[in-house]
Amino acid sequence: MAIDFPVLKTRMLSAVIFAALMLGGILWNQWSFFILFTVVQIGCLFEFQKLMRIITPEYAAISKLHQWGTLCLGIFVMIAFAFQNITFRGVSIDQYCNYAFIGITVLILLVDLISKKINFKTILVSAAGLIYISLGLALLFPLRDIMSHSFVGDIGYTIPLVLVLSIWINDSAAYLVGSLVGRKPLSPISPNKTWEGTIAGVIISVLLVTKLMGQYIPPNEKAIFLISIVACIAGTMGDLVESKLKRWANVKDSGSMMPGHGGFLDRFDSILLATPFVWLLIQLLY
Repeated sequence: MAIDFPVLKTRMLSAVIFAALMLGGILWNQWSFFILFTVVQIGCLFEFQKLMRIITPEYAAISKLHQWGTLCLGIFVMIAFAFQNITFRGVSIDQYCNYAFIGITVLILLVDLISKKINFKTILVSAAGLIYISLGLALLFPLRDIMSHSFVGDIGYTIPLVLVLSIWINDSAAYLVGSLVGRKPLSPISPNKTWEGTIAGVIISVLLVTKLMGQYIPPNEKAIFLISIVACIAGTMGDLVESKLKRWANVKDSGSMMPGHGGFLDRFDSILLATPFVWLLIQLLY
């Protein structure tokens, strides 16, 4: 598979702009981190709904309240995880979000029931989207909290940064190596991915992230190594999951957010699955 240089040029230019926005949001402060991933969550959930309206005819008939209410539920999930330790008038923010989540869920179900549009399949699809996307991204907030009060100050960005950089390097290395020497397809779901590129991507990413970041951030190299390898492997699986959704919908991209990269889901599919697995790893380690 030869490298398509015009496509590569477009991908690289948009990737530079994307990387600057991402790194700024991750590194600046807790608010920029929250705003960045809440916007990402809204974009991913919106595109997920668009794909599911193509895949599942029943979902195309959901009410506007169901559609936009589900997006609101996703925002409440993000707020609840981001501000668990903050209280307002003696009540924690996540508790308010729980009340709002229940209220909107009941309202959606009641309106669907009254309008005779209630359908177990559509409810299941919306719930799957909230788990897959909203919960997947919301777990970035407890990962950020882990080192937000360290002896050197707020460096809560450390673990999310290791996760994101591991996926970026893995994707780039897998694309380049696969384009140059890839022969054996990784999966029929995504024929452009090869075993050669996938294996090389994981090895290059893990070695670079572990050796480079291990010199500058507090977690030891063993922890960084484990986080990086889990992020790379789970991220690759996340890419395949989204590719399967697009194949079911018979579309090339989930959206057009980034030239050469597609939509929000195309760009963040790896993070959606890698984050829960890295979170689980941290629970097992600490």
